[in-house]
Amino acid sequence: MPHKTIKLRSTSEKMKEFHFDKDLTELAALPSSTLHLLQWVQNTAARLVFELRHHDHITPALIQLHWLPICWRIHYKLCTLMHAVHTGRCRPYLADIVSLTSHRRTRSGLRSADSTNYTTPVYVANFAFSYAGPAAWNSLPADLQVIQETAAFRRRLKTHCFNLAFNTM
Repeated sequence: MPHKTIKLRSTSEKMKEFHFDKDLTELAALPSSTLHLLQWVQNTAARLVFELRHHDHITPALIQLHWLPICWRIHYKLCTLMHAVHTGRCRPYLADIVSLTSHRRTRSGLRSADSTNYTTPVYVANFAFSYAGPAAWNSLPADLQVIQETAAFRRRLKTHCFNLAFNTM
């Protein structure tokens, strides 16, 4: 049992180190074993809120709390950062590391020239923002990508992620 306590402590420290929401995109670089531990921490928190036993199903609690699972929370954060890039409301360094598919010289005259998709570089690791951000954004339906207002985008994105995470469509 002490082994679990040590893992929980180190995982909690990682959550504090990443400020959980502020630097969530850095979590995309973590191995799945670490993400699994973070999900375990979130599940434990939900069990504490609802006073559930260890063998009780956790999904209904997460749904009732409106908490996205960790992997979907990372996806949500990447998409909100890409929305800021897309609408021009981000820091310049973020806008400089991604590019629209339509801005490529080879795309003029093609249907993709009118696209709101971003290019995903093939030479970058799949957890770098220059890859993970565009990949998350490109996975969104077109009706989400065209929303300009940040609050409306976040609301619709959360609903979209929630439906996919819990198969509630």
